[in-house]
Amino acid sequence: MNLDQINRLLTEAMKLTNHRDFVIIGSLSALGSTQRPLPERMTMSTDVDFYPKNDPGRASEIANKFGLGSDFEQQHGYYADAVSPALPTLAEGWQTRLVRVNFENGVTAWFLDPNDAAVSKYARCEERDREWIRAGLLADILSLPTIEYRFRETIMTEPGESKRAKQALEEDRVWLAEQQTGLGSSETPSEYTPEDDAPSPAN
Repeated sequence: MNLDQINRLLTEAMKLTNHRDFVIIGSLSALGSTQRPLPERMTMSTDVDFYPKNDPGRASEIANKFGLGSDFEQQHGYYADAVSPALPTLAEGWQTRLVRVNFENGVTAWFLDPNDAAVSKYARCEERDREWIRAGLLADILSLPTIEYRFRETIMTEPGESKRAKQALEEDRVWLAEQQTGLGSSETPSEYTPEDDAPSPAN
């Protein structure tokens, strides 16, 4: 995926809703972070998680028109996914760090800061999230110190969520050091399998 494809979808959403500003979250938010080429693993998603910045409730209307199984998806190979600002687990102040990208046709995309996206992905901690994070770390798109700091400003409410996220980050810290010294392997991240997934008092 690339910015031109994002713009094509947002343009159709603009025609439908008369809104010009849209917030992009999820994996494809990385597209707004840099003009450098991104790792393929960070941009291979075909679902674009976004909502109108000033009217989030219309995200479902957009997804109904341009979502999975739509004519738009059949024609272009990607689609809109309905999300809301409350969906991802994010650090306090994430709205102030949105990355603005103005397109020539008047559409404006507000991309979630990639380190904020990483916080959300650590909270969910699926294998695809870990692969996205590691690709970003290796390409110097993401910063472990920044992500770790933002953990402190993030409320993780699910049982074991904070413990799982912190463990995954420590695993990635070791993995990244190994990669940088040429000792690392290409193995996929290990899954979190605690004996007791109840939150600890220290969370």
